[in-house]
Amino acid sequence: MRRLALALALLAACAAAGWSEEALSPFESAAPLETRNKIDSLVFARLRRLGVQPARPCSDAVFLRRAYLDVTGTLPTALEARTFLLDPDPGKRQALVERLLEREEFADYRALKWCDLLRVKSEFPINLWPNGVQAYHHWIRDSIRRNVPYDRFARELLTASGSNFRVPPVNFYRAVQSREPQALAQAVALAFMGVRPAAWPKERWEGMGGFFAQVGYKYTKEWKEEILFFDPGKPAAKAIFPDGKPARPAPGQDPRAAFADWLITPENPWFTRNIANRVWSWLLGRGIIHEADDIRPDNPPGHPELLALLERDLITARYDLKRLFRLILNSQTYQLSSVPRTPGPEAQAAFASYLPRRLEAEALIDALCQITGTSERYSSPIPEPFTYVPEENRSIALADASISSPFLETFGRPPRDTGLESERNNLPSAEQRLYLLNSSHLRGKIEGLAGVLRRPAARGGFPAAQRGDPRQDLNELYLMILSRFPTDEEARSVLDYVQSAGQGAGVDVVWALINSSEFQYRH
Repeated sequence: MRRLALALALLAACAAAGWSEEALSPFESAAPLETRNKIDSLVFARLRRLGVQPARPCSDAVFLRRAYLDVTGTLPTALEARTFLLDPDPGKRQALVERLLEREEFADYRALKWCDLLRVKSEFPINLWPNGVQAYHHWIRDSIRRNVPYDRFARELLTASGSNFRVPPVNFYRAVQSREPQALAQAVALAFMGVRPAAWPKERWEGMGGFFAQVGYKYTKEWKEEILFFDPGKPAAKAIFPDGKPARPAPGQDPRAAFADWLITPENPWFTRNIANRVWSWLLGRGIIHEADDIRPDNPPGHPELLALLERDLITARYDLKRLFRLILNSQTYQLSSVPRTPGPEAQAAFASYLPRRLEAEALIDALCQITGTSERYSSPIPEPFTYVPEENRSIALADASISSPFLETFGRPPRDTGLESERNNLPSAEQRLYLLNSSHLRGKIEGLAGVLRRPAARGGFPAAQRGDPRQDLNELYLMILSRFPTDEEARSVLDYVQSAGQGAGVDVVWALINSSEFQYRH
């Protein structure tokens, strides 16, 4: 503990020096601000009107780490970090965005986000059961991997009929705890319109519920299988669109199809706005309408022109979500430093700097496992088929919220019971701080790192001719954990500490870096 305390104090001092007024921190670039696309034109014009000074551009190291975490939920390896940082190509950021959008981890991470919203969980109170969860998760992930247009993705979820094992989208309705039409309508509105039940009067919910009054369910002889279908034998209910217009489905038409047709039209005031706002919130840490799933007249967008721009671009792109990601990620607004030059909530709401936020539980444990070359074990509280998870699997790829670990529970993984973004709790707690400082679980991971610090390129290490140089080993540590090279001051301080502390000092430094805010937060 003495060495850990010394190492923490040492690195805190280094970090403080890096944030001084006299010099740029490792998180900022001296490059001039640029208006790179339409997003920047709108954001910077509003900042000028408000008299708010935007942050400086972020450094290459910060952009690298930020983009990896925001797009794929993973850290770059030391080799990937070194290659990017030493690349002189001025177009390397844009090229990195293209590579990340094509990686398998992009589909894993986006599926994680959607599974939170769509309540993908086998056990109580959702009860999709493992077979249904596996089919549903695979369909969601595959839709993302193939970049299925978002309007088609939504329509398939809303109109699907068939077996929950063989037609995965029907699990959307099965994940709603109540099968009452109004409850189904509320789930639809939350997921695809960003509207919470409390935001509308009862009459509006009842009118929308009429579209789901003839959803039927029946079981088969196969264990846990259920068929969902349009049941014309159920009494029809008066269906009214949320904009107040009555629906007139054709005779024998599934009212859900009529609702889906209305929902996904470009003129719909909720559909495109909701997903554009969600994607912005996922990447910038705050929605243009905040919170991202609380769209209502008395919670207007902070920058309506910006939101309208994203909506228009998405419609023009025929709901290609990757294009929306690309537009945001390549903007100077996204690439601003997290070090504000004008403090205060007004500047934050105007996106004058990048909003730091703690890594999600899944991304954090995956990062720790990647750095230390270890793996995690997961379990389900109720034994069911398909609860075994191979140890090499990343947490971001877990399909089922019923399969968990003590780490994920401690660090705020959502139970997936409501579909609300706020179910995920990323606020730090005393329990989490103690876990990272003093848990035997983390200690075992870090102490195992002592023997692999000098492994060659398989772990992104240095060539054999360079191994054994303390500064190179320190570079390796920083690249693995923080995705950047240490500053000269950090290197001097850390190497002095390692020389004086002797055996085990390297483990102290690893522990100190992992307990730093720079590691635990995306910034």
